[in-house]
Amino acid sequence: MIIDTLKTPKVALGTWAWGDSGEAGDGYFGSSLTQAGLEELADKAQTAGFMLWDTAVVYGMGRSETVLGEVLKRFARRDYQLSTKFTPQAAGAGESPMAEMLEQSLKRLGADYIDLYWIHNPADVARWTPHLIPLLKSGKVKHVGVSNHNLSEIERADHILGEAGFRVEAIQNHYSLVYRNAEDAGILDYCRKRGIPFFAYMVLEQGALSGKYSPQNPLPEGTDRAKAYNDMLPQLKALTDKLASIGQVQGAAAPDVATAWALAKGTTPIIGVTKPSHIEGLVRATTMTISSDDIAELEALANAAHVNTRGWWEKDMRV
Repeated sequence: MIIDTLKTPKVALGTWAWGDSGEAGDGYFGSSLTQAGLEELADKAQTAGFMLWDTAVVYGMGRSETVLGEVLKRFARRDYQLSTKFTPQAAGAGESPMAEMLEQSLKRLGADYIDLYWIHNPADVARWTPHLIPLLKSGKVKHVGVSNHNLSEIERADHILGEAGFRVEAIQNHYSLVYRNAEDAGILDYCRKRGIPFFAYMVLEQGALSGKYSPQNPLPEGTDRAKAYNDMLPQLKALTDKLASIGQVQGAAAPDVATAWALAKGTTPIIGVTKPSHIEGLVRATTMTISSDDIAELEALANAAHVNTRGWWEKDMRV
C-alpha cells in the first residue's frame, strides 16, 4: 500500500533551535533568530538542494513548526519536504490524539500533508503505532518512521505496520562521534540490511563538536545546552582540534568534518541550522571525503574523551 519510496536527502535541516522563545532566542539553545535571517537561510538551502526540514511539536511547544511554516511560505509545497513528530508524552486525552496532534502540526506548518511523520518517543508501541495507519491511508502522511525506539521496539512497530501493508520507513536516533549507542545496539546494521534510512540527530552535540566552543568560550550561559555540555568541553578539546585539522586540509571547518563522518557511516545527518553560513558548511560536508584512517582516529579520540551525552529523554538503546 506504500505508494512511493521515501526520497532521502543527503542531509536534513534541523529546526529544534527555532523553537527558542522570542526573537533573541532565549530558550534551550540561546540562538539569535530573526525572520529575515531564517528566510535568507531557507533561500540558500533551496539553492543548494537541501529540501527536507525536520521539526516537532515539542520544539518550543509548536513554536518551531509555526516559525518554519512562515519561512517556507515563500516556496511551492512541492519544492520541499516536511518532517515532524507525534510525541506520546504530549498527547491529548481526546478520542484520536495522534490525528489531533497531526492536524495542529499541519495548521502551524501551513500544509495539507507531511512527507515524513514520526512517533517521537516510545511510550507504548502496541498502543500508538496502529494510529499511524489511518493517517497513511488518508494521504495526510506520506511516510512514517520511529524516533528514540530501541531495536525490539522498532521491530514491533514494523510488524504492526506490516500487517496493514505498510512499514517503518525511517529511524531517527541520537548519533554522533561521542554517542554511538545506536551503532552499538545493532540499529545501524538493522537499517543497512533492510535499506531503511537512519536519520542521525545531535551529530554536532548541540554545538559542542563545532569547534566554536571551549572552556574559555563556553556555550551561552543560562541555556540548557550550556548546562549539559560546558563541563565536558575540556575533555572534547583533542577531538574538536582533530576535526578542525582535518577540515583545514580540505578548506572546511570542524562541524563540516563531524557531518562528513556521519555521512561516511551511512546515515542521514539532521543538522540544526540557524544561520545562512550553516548551509555553506553543509555544502562542504556533502562534497568532502573523509578517509578511513581519519574516521578511526576521530573515533579513538571520541572514545578517549569518556563523555556521556545521552539526553534526559533518551534511554540506553543497548538494553
